[in-house]
Amino acid sequence: MDTMMNPQEEFIFRSKLPDIFIPKNLPLHTYVLENLSKHSSKPCLINGANGDVYTYADVELTVRRVASGLNKIGIQQGDVIMLFLPSSPEFVLAFLGASHRGAITTAANPFSTPAELAKHAKASKAKLLITQACYYEKVKDFSQENGVKIMCVDSAPDGCLHFSDLTQADENEMPRVDLHPDDVVALPYSSGTTGLPKGVMLTHKGLITSVAQQVDGENPNLYFHSEDVILCVLPMFHIYALNSIMLCGLRVGASILILPKFEIGSLLGLIEKYKVSIAPVVPPVMLAIAKSADLDKHDLSSVRMLKSGGAPLGKELEDTVRAKFPQARLGQGYGMTEAGPVLAMCLAFAKEPFDIKPGACGTVVRNAEMKIVDPETGASLPRNQPGEICIRGDQIMKGYLNDPEATSRTIDKQGWLHTGDIGFIDDDDELFIVDRLKELIKYKGFQVAPAELEALLLAHPEISDAAVVGMKDEDAGEVPVAFAVKSEKSQVTEDEIKQYISKQVNPTLQSISFLLIAVFPLVADKRAHHDFDDAGDILQENKTSVLHRSYSQGTVRKNPEEKSERKVGRHVIEDVNLTLYFISLMIEKMSMDQGKDMYQTQEHYCFCIKAL
Repeated sequence: MDTMMNPQEEFIFRSKLPDIFIPKNLPLHTYVLENLSKHSSKPCLINGANGDVYTYADVELTVRRVASGLNKIGIQQGDVIMLFLPSSPEFVLAFLGASHRGAITTAANPFSTPAELAKHAKASKAKLLITQACYYEKVKDFSQENGVKIMCVDSAPDGCLHFSDLTQADENEMPRVDLHPDDVVALPYSSGTTGLPKGVMLTHKGLITSVAQQVDGENPNLYFHSEDVILCVLPMFHIYALNSIMLCGLRVGASILILPKFEIGSLLGLIEKYKVSIAPVVPPVMLAIAKSADLDKHDLSSVRMLKSGGAPLGKELEDTVRAKFPQARLGQGYGMTEAGPVLAMCLAFAKEPFDIKPGACGTVVRNAEMKIVDPETGASLPRNQPGEICIRGDQIMKGYLNDPEATSRTIDKQGWLHTGDIGFIDDDDELFIVDRLKELIKYKGFQVAPAELEALLLAHPEISDAAVVGMKDEDAGEVPVAFAVKSEKSQVTEDEIKQYISKQVNPTLQSISFLLIAVFPLVADKRAHHDFDDAGDILQENKTSVLHRSYSQGTVRKNPEEKSERKVGRHVIEDVNLTLYFISLMIEKMSMDQGKDMYQTQEHYCFCIKAL
């Protein structure tokens, strides 16, 4: 029988686990090392690159010295330091030392280009860059032009500070710092649901809440304990490793095995050598492990938990990994930098585990609320109805740095953070993600903002229009595909555009695919405010039936009388050449609905495009 839904009714979902006490008045560094006396002599940080070990007592003392050293070189409460480092013990010590000093840490991918780094450092107003000597040339010009200090953790070039200036400081000279729970302690950068990367202000209270939601309580959602050895092969500049590996591992007194980079051969050997019990990874790493010809050469029976995050874990890969690691619990979580980052966690990881369903990304974390809303009306939806996932709790960000408009678009007046992801909650409180409203492309677990790549393309004098979309890929999850419209009379080639882009993006993105499109006239003044039936007619008139099929599946407009701006995929029609707009949509829908069966190669795409 059909039932009428009360328009005033709110459908709010909570964890299956009971709420817990969270000590939100502590500074972050105090909270994560609160149980120091229980395990002061046990290994805390293990450097997988050289075997060096820091005990918990070593870490606690060094953190206080780093804080004192930061004060001595002029870093004040509220100042920003930037870590331009691969995962390393120095990353952990600098982050916690900055927290102790009352400073804020932002971190950048070491593969960033000098231009990307400068933009990040300038936006965050970083006062100190901590890096390795091999990256000095990338940071030198920015440092000299802006008066920002450079510190190296290994050999220091002339004019640079050395990390020993911090680690050998007198811990007793550190002045008292009065910290407030709402003070910002971390400033990761994220594109959010749209646009270019923005500084995400995470507070002491917020990160403590997020860590506690995962590992605190009698039946923790994420059962780490002090006898665990936790693998950290993911980059600490990413919030996943920073929060769910580094901070959670420190909180429970586990040993953290840190690898500066991912190499499958050495990874398997180190898992065996150190008897790793917890392996938090992303799907591409999980795939590499499962496919490795050397897997059976190593004893990996110590692994009791394989935790996937950063991107969806496909059922086929999940089944393959289960067969390879029959002794381990396998599942996934769901996070977003702005959410602190964890929204949902698989309850198979709990101390007292629950049964879970394939494809689910967990249940909402404790001490938080989740709801699913209609993207058009904002009304909350009951179980089994897909809508935008929203989260509320003390763990979410304070806001975007110096961007109140973007903050208000993401966090509403009732305190709900809107994720831009589409999902539903089933009858067993499990969350399933089915689609994405937001623009981001997830390449090997990393955020790629299409707007950033489009801006680079549009800066080229012979490119008049551009669009970047994601396409599914077995190894990477998604890969960026760029479409560029040549300026009239331009003779530029695809290879020239690729070379132009490769000089400006970090190596991670140099595998991007490009399709160069001939010049198209704008259609009927771009038809910005015509409904999609009119747009469909335009496509039919141009004999683009394949595009029309994709377009008709992609429309999100429900009211045919509505005349406001319409969005399909990422672009508003008035912002892009209409033809290019629907080409982007075709690929976007193809990647979601048809995989690579219909259009396997770039030549097929070109054929469809040229058919216009």
